[in-house]
Amino acid sequence: MKTIKGPAIFLAQFLRDYAPYDTLDGICVWVASLGYKGVQIPAWEKRAIDIDTAAESKTYCDELKGRLIEKGIEVVELGGYVQGQTLAMHPAYLEMFSGFYPKGMNEKQITGWASEELAKVVKASVNFGLKNISTLSGGFAWHTLYPWPQRPDGLIDEAFDELSKRWKPVLDLAHQNGITFGYELHPGSDLFDGATYELFLEKTGNHPSACITYDPSHFLLQQLDYLQFIELFADRITGFHVKDAEFNPTGKAGVYGGYLPWVERPGRFRSLGDGQVDFKRVFSLLTQYGFDGWAILEWECCIKSPEQGAAEGAPFIKEHIIQATEVAFDDFVGQKTDRDRNRRILGI
Repeated sequence: MKTIKGPAIFLAQFLRDYAPYDTLDGICVWVASLGYKGVQIPAWEKRAIDIDTAAESKTYCDELKGRLIEKGIEVVELGGYVQGQTLAMHPAYLEMFSGFYPKGMNEKQITGWASEELAKVVKASVNFGLKNISTLSGGFAWHTLYPWPQRPDGLIDEAFDELSKRWKPVLDLAHQNGITFGYELHPGSDLFDGATYELFLEKTGNHPSACITYDPSHFLLQQLDYLQFIELFADRITGFHVKDAEFNPTGKAGVYGGYLPWVERPGRFRSLGDGQVDFKRVFSLLTQYGFDGWAILEWECCIKSPEQGAAEGAPFIKEHIIQATEVAFDDFVGQKTDRDRNRRILGI
């Protein structure tokens, strides 16, 4: 077993257009003061990183890392969520995701742009010496989630064939460079649970770089067994977002949410410790199965402020990290043994 690293924090939800949240250096001074040891940088955020330069220049990445180390902060991962979501996108979402890609592009151009941007994130991760990129899969079939109207035979296979076709070149590039993509299994993308992830694995030939960034909050809101998920997919979990959620169904709304705003939905994200995720079991299982990556806070809460959520998140994660044992608890009664002794014990 190995010890999980942390606490770290995903910066996307905290960047603002005013100090100290408007520059990477400024926001890292702030998160360090709260007790964080690492940051996950959103690779699309120009206020935090020049991804074009990072993909081409190891010197740039070394200098950036050095500045943050002086502040007590490590760069632990780059996030490629925006780029992944737009790599495969149903036309119905072009307008709602228009802030994710450059203006004036048609569907084909968006796909090409997203593929190129993901390749930059891979190259930048190599220059930073990182191993995992958290992302979303995007997809084409989310609007058919509920089987009404009846889905035509072959529809989902066709969607996942196209999804794997678009991701395969990027996955290959990642594998060639010792990088994994950790898909955050997220509603709104075609990879949103274990079943859809397994189908994607099948379509990509069990690609070694097609991995998982584990986030129990999305599973709790689907009423999926987020603890058994770890046992089933432990060998594929390469990233970990620590995010809480709660699900309180009513006589009016349940898992689907009734088009209600976040604050009124039965299922909603909460700050760490305010929701229903059993993080003691989550950290215990991840440690048991050998996950040694970073525990990264992703803050999303419709009630508590981001400042309070971040301040409470660092000690919460620190308290849940288990220092993995290197000895067996009953070693003190152990005895040296050999094959002859074993056979005597067995009566043979």
